[in-house]
Amino acid sequence: MNLGALLRGHRKARKLTLKAVAERAGVSEGFLSQVENSVKSPSLDTLMNICAALEIDAGGLLSQFSNQERLFAIRKAEWGDVDLPHTGFATRRFCPPDYRAVIDSALVFLEPGKSIPVRKNIKNGQEVLCVLRGRMELELGEQKVLLAAGDAIHFFCDPPRQRITNPGPGLAVTLWVGTM
Repeated sequence: MNLGALLRGHRKARKLTLKAVAERAGVSEGFLSQVENSVKSPSLDTLMNICAALEIDAGGLLSQFSNQERLFAIRKAEWGDVDLPHTGFATRRFCPPDYRAVIDSALVFLEPGKSIPVRKNIKNGQEVLCVLRGRMELELGEQKVLLAAGDAIHFFCDPPRQRITNPGPGLAVTLWVGTM
């Protein structure tokens, strides 16, 4: 989570609009939106004004920011704890949505014969797949690439024309990383 996401979380928890907080803090609504989306960083004075508008302690906010998780692990021993729904696939993301501003990453668990799109609504993104167990086939437009355990591939995404399929006899586990 970043500072902007923390501020947005406090604002939403108090059921305040961007406009209301911006007016109280003496900044524009657009600037506050950019701060919340980590496009711009506020000066210390402006951050103090935003915190006052939210009725939160700036020191507490900065402490919360500095104490946040910066390391995420999924152990192989946890793979058996993944419940696969009727769709035949599950993802186990490394970190929560507010932490995924630049890249997203997950383990993808896919039953034999199942197929899913790799991602939706991404433009000009790049992705990496690394097969940890089983086999995976990447379909990217007219190209198909079969990957076995230990194989990895880096590609430019093409959401309407890409899928991954498990052509193997057992569960496939793949590390997936993609830019946002």
